[in-house]
Amino acid sequence: MIDSSLVSAVRDGLAELADESKAAGMRAYMKSALPYRGVPAPGQDRLFRRVFADHQLVGFDAWRDTVLALWREAGYREERYAAIALSGHRYYRDHQRPACLPIYDEMVVDGAWWDYVDAVAIHRIGPMVSAYPDELKPLIRRWSTDPDRWRRRTSIICQVVAKGTADLDLLYACIEPNLDDRDFFIRKAIGWALRQYAWIDPDEIERYVAARGDRLSGLSRREALKNLAKIRLRSAAE
Repeated sequence: MIDSSLVSAVRDGLAELADESKAAGMRAYMKSALPYRGVPAPGQDRLFRRVFADHQLVGFDAWRDTVLALWREAGYREERYAAIALSGHRYYRDHQRPACLPIYDEMVVDGAWWDYVDAVAIHRIGPMVSAYPDELKPLIRRWSTDPDRWRRRTSIICQVVAKGTADLDLLYACIEPNLDDRDFFIRKAIGWALRQYAWIDPDEIERYVAARGDRLSGLSRREALKNLAKIRLRSAAE
């Protein structure tokens, strides 16, 4: 049930906005196998808003199939950004339920790079962890020990914007099996997730970092503790 008119409108719009002078640099920065059209994020956002407003999809199947068509058949990286944008568009909020997890899992595993993975982990999977904890939390725990590093990164960072509703036990459960991993993206994810929770409870994060000692990499430690002084100054001022 692919809406081919929406897919064509995205592709045609990106072609019209293409800027070859930017495309090579964007591709090099992202180390992308796919080429770029050279359309910066603001231009993408304007195009996607217009196209999605002009081509509204009816029903879960049409939404899923069109998202996956944009993703799987992409000839340029911006088309995959369109797929992610369409997946989370406000028209389709009711579709954000466990049934769409295969879409996001495919984006994480197949995308296999931080720009795709972080957007999906934080803005798609994370909210579902809060909305459907019984279904999602066991999955996230399994992903924390998955052979795929991007599933593991997703398990660690999916709550970074959850603020006071973040499940700290879940976060720690996902960090623990990854403490000895030497991969940059895993170590960065651990530090990022801890740093974000420090805005809620700086003392707890400081305790956790100290308790893990040398098992916590220098990168993770620096990231986790980066804002503690600022957080405590703000708390004192309040």
